[in-house]
Amino acid sequence: MASKQKILIVDDDNNIAELISLYLTKECFETLIVNDGESALAEVDSFEPNLILLDIMLPGMDGYQVCREIRAKQSVPIIMLSAKGEIFDKVLGLELGADDYMEKPFDSKELVARVKAVLRRYKPAVNSTPERGDKIVSFPDLTINLTNYSVIYKGQNVDMPPKELELLYFMASSPNHVFTREQLLDQIWGYEYIGDTRTVDVHIKRLREKINDHDNWKISTIWGIGYKFEVRS
Repeated sequence: MASKQKILIVDDDNNIAELISLYLTKECFETLIVNDGESALAEVDSFEPNLILLDIMLPGMDGYQVCREIRAKQSVPIIMLSAKGEIFDKVLGLELGADDYMEKPFDSKELVARVKAVLRRYKPAVNSTPERGDKIVSFPDLTINLTNYSVIYKGQNVDMPPKELELLYFMASSPNHVFTREQLLDQIWGYEYIGDTRTVDVHIKRLREKINDHDNWKISTIWGIGYKFEVRS
């Protein structure tokens, strides 16, 4: 019997945390609730969650700092939760490494759908040997493997959250094809995402920080339209 996927819920409002836990437990997830940032960081190592639901407004260390600390050492998926609905808050969360952002109050069905969507995209590497049927694209000094969610750049493994890697793989799978921001948002997020296309810009920025332009390829901005993975002949 397959083990349950584990969700770490970080929220100082225990009523909300318990309600989230109830929703997820009904969907056969194992949950653990903590109420502050320091406890969250401790449980990331001991509980080993498959995904973290992280509130921004926490006592002491806030959710932004917790996200930053987690991202410094691993790529476990993070969905940030907040009553703040400003674009600045969303973009900041995404820039720090969150995979998604939900405003409170939220619909329970949408929360569960987003958790499942992020988890579907995230499969930790268990075997680095390519096998038949693996989804892999390769260019000089760059290999993107969507089967085990790994990126090898100049011989080194690059740690990427799921959506960054999916975005890179999707564009690199169609080299020199120009995609609008709307097309990328629809393809990568895969559900009705409540936000704007700056989400795509944030993820492109993070990709460029991790993989520099190469003599043979680069991520190009097509002004007024979107982006493409440009391959030079």
